[in-house]
Amino acid sequence: MTAFTINGRAVEVSAAPDTPLLWVIRDELKLTGTKFGCGAAQCGACTLHIDGEPVRSCVFPLSAVEGRSVTTIEGLSEDGSHPVQRAWVALDVPQCGYCQSGQIMSASALLARNPSPTDAQIDQAMSGNLCRCGTYLRIRAAIHRASEA
Repeated sequence: MTAFTINGRAVEVSAAPDTPLLWVIRDELKLTGTKFGCGAAQCGACTLHIDGEPVRSCVFPLSAVEGRSVTTIEGLSEDGSHPVQRAWVALDVPQCGYCQSGQIMSASALLARNPSPTDAQIDQAMSGNLCRCGTYLRIRAAIHRASEA
């Protein structure tokens, strides 16, 4: 059994210690906002927070979350009122939307560390998140807007 907190709720799961956290969250805990993209920590679709830091859950083993705090897109805010989520909606960032939960989780971690990032700092922090639709300029604009909230 592995015990940890997810979105403020204590859980215990029984899965192999080397099971990627992504699959535990999606298959065992039924939180499907975190997406599978590449399975190699290269695209960022599976990004979530562990103890406030952005992590690629597709390669993060379950054993490494013992006693830690995990936040998924579902836990960022229950009603979509997080400043990053509001900015995403206001600026119509998503096109297909598949990568957006990972984008939002990376952006919210950036703003928690740096409330007023420059374009270069945004580009650096978001460089591990790929958007096949190419909404990078809207993503950057939404991060700036969220930083003003």
